[in-house]
Amino acid sequence: MTLNIKNILIPGKVILAPMDGYTNQPFRLLARRLGSSASYSEFIGAMDIVHNHPSMNEKLTFSPLERPFAYQLFDNDPERIFKAALILRKRDPDFFDINIGCSARHVSSRGAGAGLLKEPEKITEILELLVKNLDIPITAKIRLGWDDQSLNYLEVSRRIEQAGCSAIAVHARTRQQGYEGIADWSAIREIRKSVSIPVIGNGDVRTFSDIDRMCSETGCDAVMIGRAALSNPWIFSGLDRENVPKLIILQTAKDLLQLMQSFYGDQRGVIYSRKFIAKYIAPYEVEKEIRQNLLTATFSEEVLSILKHILCV
Repeated sequence: MTLNIKNILIPGKVILAPMDGYTNQPFRLLARRLGSSASYSEFIGAMDIVHNHPSMNEKLTFSPLERPFAYQLFDNDPERIFKAALILRKRDPDFFDINIGCSARHVSSRGAGAGLLKEPEKITEILELLVKNLDIPITAKIRLGWDDQSLNYLEVSRRIEQAGCSAIAVHARTRQQGYEGIADWSAIREIRKSVSIPVIGNGDVRTFSDIDRMCSETGCDAVMIGRAALSNPWIFSGLDRENVPKLIILQTAKDLLQLMQSFYGDQRGVIYSRKFIAKYIAPYEVEKEIRQNLLTATFSEEVLSILKHILCV
């Protein structure tokens, strides 16, 4: 199964979702090795780009091995997000994705991310400005609405299509829900029936069978996996967490450490790796002291030694 975002071929139906603080370049590369079909940056504030924030270069770096690659932008100001896109266009991404779904208070409370769901006209303004003035596809990622009393996902989806966007990703929860409750897959099905551009489903995909079930129940063109991929990146290879051999877990941890250290340097690479590897051991009974040792280890050899002890390999 393949997906086309305008002229960009996405060679598969399962994609790692953008997640702030997690989908850095090394983890994206690991997910691609395991079978994710495209890469999205962590969400990027347009204000940081326009004002040339000194910490942004690492967030903006991507490998040719990640293509197709998208920068995901957020802001509540049409001109500023357009200026940021023009700056980032020089880095040659394959497409831009606009975040209309982030539920974090510091983003949505100022009218960006899911805050834009309260202003559908501004969504149209932002997307039309980008589509008309950029030469690569524009996509958007949304939630179902601000809360259960303002479920405007059909209106927003139609506006996204009418603005000329090339795909919609739908996290099937409201901003108020955050990550609580059950994702409403029926809303994804409604959106799929109401627009002609590709729809990517997101929310409560935890097992490999959930991927086919979401596609079957909603008719979506692809599936985006976020939090479940942190503890089970092997889902992109068709494996549920309980079916992943211990030696594969260990090898993946080695690969992650190598990627992180190559990108961030030895010490920072270990620090960035620890929170991922800690999720790999979630199914096991681990003494508090041993878990704490893993989370404070400063050398890759130390991390792998602790992991081998936990896995008994």
